[in-house]
Amino acid sequence: MDKFFLFLEEKVSEPMARLAEQRHLRAVRDGIVATLPIIIVGSFILILAFPPLPPEWAISQWAKANIGTILLPYRMTMYIMSLYAAWGIGYSLSKSYKLDGVSGGNLSVMAFLMTLMPKIAIEGFGLAIPMGFLGGGGMFVAIITSIFAVEIMRLVLKSGFKITMPEQVPSSVARSFEALTPTAAVVIIMTLITIVFGFDWHGVVAAGLAPFVKTSDTWIGVMIPVSLITLFWSAGIHGVSVVGSVARPIWTILLDGNTAAHAAGEAMPYIAPEPFYQWFIWIGGAGATIGLVLLLAFAAKSKYAKSLGRTALAPGLFNINEPLIFGAPIVLNPILLIPFIIAPVVMGTIAYIATSLGMVGKVFILAPWTLPGPIGAYIATGGDWRAAVLNVILIGVSVVIYYPFFKMYDKQQLELETQE
Repeated sequence: MDKFFLFLEEKVSEPMARLAEQRHLRAVRDGIVATLPIIIVGSFILILAFPPLPPEWAISQWAKANIGTILLPYRMTMYIMSLYAAWGIGYSLSKSYKLDGVSGGNLSVMAFLMTLMPKIAIEGFGLAIPMGFLGGGGMFVAIITSIFAVEIMRLVLKSGFKITMPEQVPSSVARSFEALTPTAAVVIIMTLITIVFGFDWHGVVAAGLAPFVKTSDTWIGVMIPVSLITLFWSAGIHGVSVVGSVARPIWTILLDGNTAAHAAGEAMPYIAPEPFYQWFIWIGGAGATIGLVLLLAFAAKSKYAKSLGRTALAPGLFNINEPLIFGAPIVLNPILLIPFIIAPVVMGTIAYIATSLGMVGKVFILAPWTLPGPIGAYIATGGDWRAAVLNVILIGVSVVIYYPFFKMYDKQQLELETQE
């Protein structure tokens, strides 16, 4: 076991920690995370548009009659999430290079928009942008073009090919003039690629991503990130920071597919957007530690275990488990690591089967992750009470899986206290 922990520390922990801080991955992570308030608020609009109430009630009838108007805030927020993500990614990556973040964000949005080919809305009158590509389906294009735009800006400015203003000119004005040459470079290059050569950014990326999107919604596709996240946490690495940097764009595509289908009154296609993990697997935090928290708080006999449980109980109920992970500790702990890895796999399997059989509604709302489990599950499924029940059942499963290992841990702590 010592050799295994040494292997994790030397061969897994350090490389993965460096990977998590790689500037491009960090920019993608920060840019998408920055959109979460917009996604959360926008997705809540869907509850107003489709209230979880009997259809004959007056409020349900009102929502149905005014569905187009009610959905407008959703279409200006979550529905175009990739547009907001592009700015955030460009800003974050520019700052990592010590460049002007605002200019980087603006160039990223511009480059992303230039992947779209506007169409004539009404013959002879105006143009229409295909807004569907501004949502989750365009997320990877937004990532690619945002990184591309900032790298072009960096190379142009590094070459010295820029307009430098006198020191007396206000800094905001000076930055605007410095951005002229990078802007021209990005516009020319994107025009050549998209318009002159007719490259279909969204079609090519969608075709390339299709196998990954399909696989990520399978049971195997759920188990892979679940296992990786708990493995990284086992070595003391924030697993979601590493895995989420890669997986979150795909989870966002799945979530966008469900919300778009629900808004259109169609069957939702996907089982496993990110809220699926949050409300049916990561209950209490990574490793599904809600069961361990409850056992420590209410069944522990050793002073340390009981004190730790009571301290970690309140954060655990709101899905914050760092006090437990590092306080027990779970990291590099041969006793508690076993249920820490097993519980999410078992709970994820149960939830996947229940959702695929239609026993529980599919998630389509990004509820705040700090909500207590049953409440978050109820909201994420648009008011499906069965989701709240499943969440409670899964909490019980977590308790059962952690119980024998908790007993060993508690006994160990008692022996240590007796020796003192």
